[in-house]
Amino acid sequence: MARVIKALVFDLDGVLIDSEQVWDEVRESYAGENGGRWHADAQTDMMGMNSREWSRYMHDEIGLRQSPEEISQRVADRVADVYRLKLPLLPGAVETVQRLAERWPLGVASSSNRPVIDLVLELAGLTTCFAVTVSAEEVRHGKPRCAAIEDSQNGILSAASAGMLVIAIPNRRYPPSPKALGAAALVLDSLSDLTPATVESL
Repeated sequence: MARVIKALVFDLDGVLIDSEQVWDEVRESYAGENGGRWHADAQTDMMGMNSREWSRYMHDEIGLRQSPEEISQRVADRVADVYRLKLPLLPGAVETVQRLAERWPLGVASSSNRPVIDLVLELAGLTTCFAVTVSAEEVRHGKPRCAAIEDSQNGILSAASAGMLVIAIPNRRYPPSPKALGAAALVLDSLSDLTPATVESL
């Protein structure tokens, strides 16, 4: 029996903004300034984690003395400063969101901190395109049932395990594994390929 898509939920980092490198650089520099032990797998380990999880990781695994709450706040503030200087929107992000918002209610479900989500949508001029936005730090469980647009391995797998149809637009810098891509209902090369017709084809 075919499922009727009634809404679309966008991931933020890696889907609408090219931000994984920003988070990586900010967290690595913050760790270095505060006596942390950064390692090569840290970014991959934290990709797709919510703010509670990655700040705990930085406390426990990277060795920062500050509380996870303080780590999360300080890192998010630095990321916001970067975005205010230049928001790293991915090509086609604004046009794609506006196009799909004419057809379905849209949401954002992101691992980013709440102030960062709000700032990105404000700077991009997309706030009114989304009926709801949710930060992972605000909920106990993962993303609800609907179609999800994801870029990362953890995002694809978690959305698929929640019973959602997943549209994967793979992150080129940190590509998902073949196993993760196999869990997606559709894999696209770019946001420009994400149209109402491609969604309805699911």
